[in-house]
Amino acid sequence: MNPCHREIFSPLELSGVTLRNRVVAPPMFQVRPVLSPEGLAWHRRLAAGGAGLVVVEGTSVRRLAHRWTPEHLRPLVETIHDEGAAAGIQLFGVVSDEPTDVNGPAAEQIETLIDDFARAAGVCRDAGFDAVEPHGAHGFLLNQFFMPDRNARDDEYGGSLDNRCRLAVRIVERIRRLVGDSLVVALRHTPVGEAYSLDDSLVLVERLIAAGLDLLDVSPAKGEQVADLAAVFKRRFDVPVIAVGGMDDPDAAAEALRDERCDLVAVGRQLIADAHWPNKVRQGRLDEIVRCTKCDQACFGNIADGKPAECVLWGDGELERYVRA
Repeated sequence: MNPCHREIFSPLELSGVTLRNRVVAPPMFQVRPVLSPEGLAWHRRLAAGGAGLVVVEGTSVRRLAHRWTPEHLRPLVETIHDEGAAAGIQLFGVVSDEPTDVNGPAAEQIETLIDDFARAAGVCRDAGFDAVEPHGAHGFLLNQFFMPDRNARDDEYGGSLDNRCRLAVRIVERIRRLVGDSLVVALRHTPVGEAYSLDDSLVLVERLIAAGLDLLDVSPAKGEQVADLAAVFKRRFDVPVIAVGGMDDPDAAAEALRDERCDLVAVGRQLIADAHWPNKVRQGRLDEIVRCTKCDQACFGNIADGKPAECVLWGDGELERYVRA
């Protein structure tokens, strides 16, 4: 192992779960049913490449709470565990089967949403997942509740900062009450928005930690200094922090960890291009890494066209070789 990168490959104990290293394969939408053979192969590939934690893409809490059982999910968890990685899943909040704006749901619908998050986490725990991560970033529903420019509610979930924090805090509280200490509870959050500040987010995170949060996934808007923003939370709170963005540079990832600006580094598109980035970095085979060019043609480009995410750098049969009969 290159000693310059040793920080990336130190284990991390995370609320009873031991991660083999500090690399996170973050939730990435792939336009494949996650429980299909191809969906399982996608996650097997990420885990086999050496990531310490593989997080399944945002999945509807309604589906998890009311349609899928632990038996449905167990093959997905086992696929990840069999390759040595811990398994997480991102919980995506919806109020109905249609996209719903923050200002639409009535109070009783919000209570149902909170209950669905908790029930979904319970199903995931029983399936064997190590972690759940409510999605509270990038303008999706939970983030909308926090955004004063999107949230025009005049009830207990809108208006003041206290009220705009309430939904995420109650979701974490309810999940923690249901699962106890048997599951790592994370939350992905965008720390600065057009109408809210870093100080606002510090208030939110303080309350989330009091509610039972184990892990903070800092996912800034594009172009922000990711590790520097993660460091603000890392230095303020005694909770592990994930930094995402620019961490596909092994030197930058190791430096961020060495400087204690974060505890984990999430690597996204680079793991689509070459899932074995962690293994190759660990083994000092940097010249063998298939480098993501950030062309976005077959990952985001395919998704925009409703096609499964791939990479223009893949060879023939790249995903098929991870399909198990």
